[in-house]
Amino acid sequence: MLNTLDTHLLNAAPRGGLRGWQRFLTEFVYFGIKEARACLFVGLFFGAVFLVPRAGILGLPRYDVLLLVALAIQGAMVWGKLETWDELKAVCLFHAVGFALEVFKVSGSIGSWSYPDFAWSKVFGVPLFSGFMYAAVGSYIIQSWRLLDMRIRHHPPYWMAVMIALLIYANFFTHHYIGDYRWYLAACALGLYARTTVVFRPLDRDRSMPLLLGFVLVGFFIWLAENISTFWGVWRYPNQLGAWSAVHVSKWSSWSLLVVMTFTIIAHLKHIKHSIHVARA
Repeated sequence: MLNTLDTHLLNAAPRGGLRGWQRFLTEFVYFGIKEARACLFVGLFFGAVFLVPRAGILGLPRYDVLLLVALAIQGAMVWGKLETWDELKAVCLFHAVGFALEVFKVSGSIGSWSYPDFAWSKVFGVPLFSGFMYAAVGSYIIQSWRLLDMRIRHHPPYWMAVMIALLIYANFFTHHYIGDYRWYLAACALGLYARTTVVFRPLDRDRSMPLLLGFVLVGFFIWLAENISTFWGVWRYPNQLGAWSAVHVSKWSSWSLLVVMTFTIIAHLKHIKHSIHVARA
């Protein structure tokens, strides 16, 4: 069924009869449908996050149930050819990168946040399902790339993109010891991607936007999802242990930088590189 929907969404046959507000409305609706379809993993996974009761199901702790749900969704997407094995490797890398960050952040010496509930699948105080929250971002970008026929113009040289991505990731760890250089890194990313645009196809015509705007928008929606998740007690920041409060807006910038890093990993997929034009000096 989803493959049939994808075939329809990928049909770029000209719609010459659409003009003015009708074209705008039709393209807007198709863009929304494609975005919703790209959020398949995100929607199903976070749906489970909100629906699985804190007490778990049939005696199985909530975090363990969420791990099984995430594995089932990911397996179904590969089995249904909604994701390739090559893309699955990238998603697994997101999981590993995210899980390593989680272990560091919840450690006793750091304590940035915590997972208060018991689970059999906890390792170093972090439930294994948590890595899928990072993998969900990667899955969304991969699906969006295909459904919107995305192409990147004036992408910076790969070595520069990789360097800034590594520095962004390192800063998530080192800012606890040598200072937070987030805004310096954001300024570097701003300069690096200043000319970069993403070309996409909502319906039958190409549209474009600055890639930097895409990073910020995706980071904003992750920040919203984080607020909802902490409200439901999936994890908690220290200031939320007594009573829930909104996640500080500064986390939006952190998530936007994480999206830059995620995008860099995806840009190295073999079948995606052909759609990227690297800027030349």
